[in-house]
Amino acid sequence: MAKYTGPKTKIARKFGEPIFGPDKYLERKNYPPGEHGAARKRKKQSEYGIQLAEKQKAKYTYGVLERQFRNLFKRAQRSKGVTGVELLQLLEARLDNVVYRMGVSPTRAGARQLVNHRHITVNGEVVNIPSYQVKKGDIIGVREKSKSLLVISESLSTNHSNKYAWLEWDQETLTGKFINIPEREEIPENIQEQLIVELYSK
Repeated sequence: MAKYTGPKTKIARKFGEPIFGPDKYLERKNYPPGEHGAARKRKKQSEYGIQLAEKQKAKYTYGVLERQFRNLFKRAQRSKGVTGVELLQLLEARLDNVVYRMGVSPTRAGARQLVNHRHITVNGEVVNIPSYQVKKGDIIGVREKSKSLLVISESLSTNHSNKYAWLEWDQETLTGKFINIPEREEIPENIQEQLIVELYSK
């Protein structure tokens, strides 16, 4: 599957947020990229421009390309809940995102790679599809043969803590439980989902 492989700090500087995770370079240069980045005055964005930027930020944050993102939006529209909230909940329930939230990888890109390389199981079965939708009660774990991987042990030693109310993690067995779909106020991402809804509703 295609994925964004360009300069991540440049994208983060564009939005003024560390959307790909901690970024020391962004901390030093927290202004837009380009020759006159620090001094250049930003043009006033149109309503469409603001909405488009919010959608792009959400796509880059979760590592989802346009077609996949649009399909998730259509699925959110068909649900009974609030479309914008449903969209974020669908993004949060992606397997690669859950692996990242559980601390198995320090980044979503790293989590996606672990899933692609068959290091992750769901309910005891290997799943290598990053976009797989995790359901309430599912048990996500590290494959037995992969438990000794340095990249996983290092990430768990520095990143893991049961800080998300909708997830449980057992450090001894390297398995976690997806307790329930998170409420909007539990999702920490700085995304104004209503702007995305307005963009797709035009």
